Amino acid sequence: MSQHAEKEIVESTLLCDKKGNLNPAAIGFARKPIINSNLKGHFMRKKKWNYWCVFGDEIMFSATISHLDYAAVCFVYFLDYETQRYFEKTITIPLGNKVKMPTNVLETVNFIHEDMKIQLLYAQNETQMTVTIPDFDGDLLHADLTIKHPVNDDSLNVVIPWNRQIFQFTGKHHSLPTNGYVKIGEKRYNFQEEECYAVLDYGRGIWPREATWNWAMASQKWRDHRIGLNLGGQWTDGTGMTENAIFLDGKMTKIHEDVIFEYNTKDFMQPWHINSKFTDDVQLTFTPFFERIATTNAKVIKSEVHQMVGYFNGHVRLDSGCYLPIQQLLGTAEEHLAKW
Repeated sequence: MSQHAEKEIVESTLLCDKKGNLNPAAIGFARKPIINSNLKGHFMRKKKWNYWCVFGDEIMFSATISHLDYAAVCFVYFLDYETQRYFEKTITIPLGNKVKMPTNVLETVNFIHEDMKIQLLYAQNETQMTVTIPDFDGDLLHADLTIKHPVNDDSLNVVIPWNRQIFQFTGKHHSLPTNGYVKIGEKRYNFQEEECYAVLDYGRGIWPREATWNWAMASQKWRDHRIGLNLGGQWTDGTGMTENAIFLDGKMTKIHEDVIFEYNTKDFMQPWHINSKFTDDVQLTFTPFFERIATTNAKVIKSEVHQMVGYFNGHVRLDSGCYLPIQQLLGTAEEHLAKW
């Protein structure tokens, strides 16, 4: 038994109809960011985010601009792999009226606040990411990164339909070559595009009040190849769509099957097992070495994230039918519980 192949969208499509409900023509996946997320209505239910994660030689660096309809929530964190120095800073602005979230995946988005400035300037197939935080764990943080979007690369753009009123468009862009630096106090971390890759997670949708999801991803170099992994679970189950894909040198193999995440919720540091539901197309073990815990507990919003950083081992099957070995591939796997 296996799952049906999902519909591939090849022409520009609006996510929503005139009432703000899901446009049936948008249900499917695309290899290019051609779905316009024209969200409207659905008072207080719209969720929008641009999450970036950059894997450097020495550190993982992440910056996010998000809008939950009743607040803008922006956060920046970094992890030094070797010393395990980790710090995260979050700024929440009630209502967040000045934060404008674009409807296309590749567009400029800014967050400007006295305690945190994030600028994501998109032009000519590049994103210029600049982040300035005057007090980041007692230091000045300044990041200046140039992220390239190779013209011929595929990306994963998929619409998950729970129903006409509850749905999510997700754009996952992997293995984007990155140059530049992140400076924290006196310490400077350099990024070179031959070895350092960024991942963009772009989300726009109308969410249920409570949701649980798993997301696993990696974007690394392996034997002169760029490898990107994107696997999701729980939140897509039963919708007929998945956010599962593997990227090899920018070419995507779409995995139409659900994947099952098995892990110990009492000890997230134990190895995780991520396997395709019906076949052996995805067989991965993920071994964490660091646990990032991010919790929010406000009246309207409760969120708990266990994002693990670690290494993937195993294999995934490509469109060609051959298996791609996955060996010590650095990445993350998470469980996220949201009530929002």
